[in-house]
Amino acid sequence: MQVDPQVPELVQTDFLAMMNATSLCVLIHDATTKDIIWANPAACELLGWSVTELRPLKADDMSSSAQEYDRVIGRAWLQEAVDKGRSRIEWHYRSSTGRVIPTEAVATRIELAQGPAVMVQFRDIEREQAVERELRQTTAYVETLSRHTAAGVVVLSPDGVVQHVTDQALAQFGVSRTEMAGHHLDDVATVQIDRRGDRERSGWPAAVGAADPIATVRLRLRRRTGTGPARSAWLGGTLERMHQPGIEEFVLTVYDISERVRAEQAYDQENYLARYNAMGDMAMAIAHELGQPLAAANNFLAGVRARARTLAGCAEVARDAEMLAFGLDGAERQIERAATIVSSVRSYVGHLEQVSSRVDLNDVVEECLYFVALRAEPAGIEVELDLSPDPVPVRCERVLTGQVVLNLCFNAVDELSQCAPGERVLRIGTSTATYDGKTSGMVTVEDRGRGLTQDPFAESFTSKERGSGIGLALSYRIITRQHGMIWAEPREGGGTRFAFTLPRA
Repeated sequence: MQVDPQVPELVQTDFLAMMNATSLCVLIHDATTKDIIWANPAACELLGWSVTELRPLKADDMSSSAQEYDRVIGRAWLQEAVDKGRSRIEWHYRSSTGRVIPTEAVATRIELAQGPAVMVQFRDIEREQAVERELRQTTAYVETLSRHTAAGVVVLSPDGVVQHVTDQALAQFGVSRTEMAGHHLDDVATVQIDRRGDRERSGWPAAVGAADPIATVRLRLRRRTGTGPARSAWLGGTLERMHQPGIEEFVLTVYDISERVRAEQAYDQENYLARYNAMGDMAMAIAHELGQPLAAANNFLAGVRARARTLAGCAEVARDAEMLAFGLDGAERQIERAATIVSSVRSYVGHLEQVSSRVDLNDVVEECLYFVALRAEPAGIEVELDLSPDPVPVRCERVLTGQVVLNLCFNAVDELSQCAPGERVLRIGTSTATYDGKTSGMVTVEDRGRGLTQDPFAESFTSKERGSGIGLALSYRIITRQHGMIWAEPREGGGTRFAFTLPRA
């Protein structure tokens, strides 16, 4: 690349013009005697002397009288520049009016035509130091206040990295400064939006989105393992967005809310127990009210069956009698099962000793198939079985476990009835599974429905019109009380897979 020939070249006088025009103060000292040789206009203006007046002055004449600005120290600083080429210092000059001027000064060895010299470049930093003092004072005030208040303060970048944290906040989080400063907030706590309906929203991005400009938050601390003092499990506070020109930061003010959260959890637990007890009272009432009618219905059915056998001897009504007997047999099976269920519910809700026995899960599933078919066939749903070829022995309460199977299957039938005819397949399976080194028997119920949109076990009562009102909550309690596990997960290819396990007998 060639230089444009029309661009003029600089000459020596141009450099002098630039030196005279700069606002940076410049003094030229002789390298040997340290006397002032020359000063630019900026230096003359700041110090209040002309070049002629400056040249005979010594360090004592134009420096602060403080010990750290003694002439010996000044000469040593200039000599260091002569020896090493450059030296930096904070030097306090004194002007012709007596004003002491703090400066940042850099001495550089230069070679002049007459020999070596030292060029000192310096600037007035009095205003900068005043600002720094104010900042230090403000910081000291904040630190003092933070030590005498229950609230801790954390300053974070927009991406959630901790920029500054007070001692009180460190104590509340239960970590050291090195463990928190410079780390992401998610490393020490999980932040949640503390607003009704929004507590499921967690994480730093959700908190930033809610801070417009202030959001109320909760923080669940990530407890460390090992020894140490007990720490709060929960912190509460506010997250405020701070806008400065070219800078965006977030200020998190936190305080201990562990007792409040524990009180809320205790209140929720009391409400849950109250609802659970109410459900138990309801079940006891059902058991009491249905016991006698079911027994009477069974007696009536026995009489009708006897009459049907009598009619079977007559040729003209033999076929009708046979069909009548078949229908009555089915009704009796359901009534007997209802009576058994009522008895089991009475024992379960009354907290009596569980009547558990060694049961083959294959038998439990097969006993339920009749009732599953009654619900599935009218909806055009195909029921597929994938039972284990070997027995799956577990220890459980047979009837209540069967009710869980029915509950899962009926839910699947209700879901599949909304699907296209080709997708209406209900698959029930049994197998042996091993979790955490323990062998269990497992039952699975799979459908090809719309899949899960929320935790199916979270609601205590179903909202379906044909539901029992108990939903999956009681199924969950039945299985877990028998030391088992029950869960739901997405099925490969779409739909939902429910499963539960019970300890192998």
